[in-house]
Amino acid sequence: MKEVEIGPIPLDRLAALLSPERAERLLTEAGAVQKVMDGRTLWCVNATATGGGVAEMLLALLAYAHGAGIESRWLVLDGDPEFFSITKRIHNHLHGSLGDGGPLGPAQQAHFTEVLQRNAELLRKYIKPGDAVLLHDPQTAGLVDTVLDAEAFAVWRCHVGRDEQDEVTDLAWDFLRPHLERTQAFVFSREGYAPSWVPQDRLMLIPPSLDPFTAKNAELSPADVDAALLRAGLVETPPDSGSLTFIRRDGSSGEVRPHQGLIQTGGKVPVGARYVMQVSRWDRLKDMPGVLKAFTDAIDAMPPDVHVLLVGPDTDGVTDDPEGAEVLAECMELWRTLPDEVRRRSHLVCLPMDDTDENAHLVNALQRRASVVVQKSIVEGFGLTVTEPMWKGRPVVASAVGGINDQIVHGESGLLVQDPHDLSTFAGLIADVLSDEEYARTLGTGARARVRDLFLGDRHLVQWAEVLQRLKDL
Repeated sequence: MKEVEIGPIPLDRLAALLSPERAERLLTEAGAVQKVMDGRTLWCVNATATGGGVAEMLLALLAYAHGAGIESRWLVLDGDPEFFSITKRIHNHLHGSLGDGGPLGPAQQAHFTEVLQRNAELLRKYIKPGDAVLLHDPQTAGLVDTVLDAEAFAVWRCHVGRDEQDEVTDLAWDFLRPHLERTQAFVFSREGYAPSWVPQDRLMLIPPSLDPFTAKNAELSPADVDAALLRAGLVETPPDSGSLTFIRRDGSSGEVRPHQGLIQTGGKVPVGARYVMQVSRWDRLKDMPGVLKAFTDAIDAMPPDVHVLLVGPDTDGVTDDPEGAEVLAECMELWRTLPDEVRRRSHLVCLPMDDTDENAHLVNALQRRASVVVQKSIVEGFGLTVTEPMWKGRPVVASAVGGINDQIVHGESGLLVQDPHDLSTFAGLIADVLSDEEYARTLGTGARARVRDLFLGDRHLVQWAEVLQRLKDL
């Protein structure tokens, strides 16, 4: 277990984006939590500091909490490959998928418990009575008893799930339930994700959010976008005077480095070309191969200047997702079967993970330049990769699954495909947006407004405050 350093960010920065009423509520709730947490620490524990939406949210939310005068600290688990294979299997099961098809039996339970017991020994040295510990996702479930034995408060926050529970999801919940039954508060993104045995008086619902000031979401001029993508070797843009700098999470400046080999297939996107893009982990439930197939099967219906980009992390840089390299290999094999002309318009991109702030800046630039952003998930707990391009005013076409249904109002703030396996409908909606600039602009405007209203960090922080204030009565 290791600690991730967090620098404070003043709440005033976020409040400046809000209406006076929202800003006042944010500052009022922060003051109330300061009183509740006086002398106590808010801890967050999760599986990784990089490479996923949970880590990105924690970076911002904990920094704001710290800036509000609340002692806030972040710990990341140590685990071996077998542990992360087991937790990835649990993750898939909670989404209703068997994943790698492996078991969740006594041997897996024993190893899961053993790894978390080692982490628990270190956690016990950090926390003190009265602290609040937010344990994130299945990887941390076995730490609840350690938190309670230390006379601290235990909150388990699950970011994944599906609305329809079945025999597959039950297998995962049966695995996790013995570790979770003493939990004092459960937090889910949607009510349907919570299993029936979670007591209603301990259940809270908090959808994710984004921070508009991170390197992934900060405003960029078109010139800055072009400069970043040209320097990184991703898109052939006209030489320009755009800036290559970005602001890191610690407030210092970074600069986009020249890169070789980020594009695995298809070469650089040529000058003047438009592109459709999905950015996500190389995760089977994100269905990157399905995006490629939907686009290439309908290539004749797509405008001839349009390319498709599948963008994910360098798989060596994501330690808690063992199936990433396999999914990337499947996408590359599919690409090899395509005709030459189609291959030239299809690009697989692996962004470097050795500098998470630069990675975020490149995602930001790619999203801002995309003509359409898609998220063709088979199952999705929420989908920050939907919220991010919406905030940037991009038209989004996505599967009507899980939390994406909460983010997009079909025809107003994006487009939803009811069946994620319906490739022809998916491709048809993409083609519709590409062929009508006014339609695309209207969807993008509606998307940004919806994120501003519902999915910025102030709402998330206020709901965290409600959780912490509830704990004082336990």
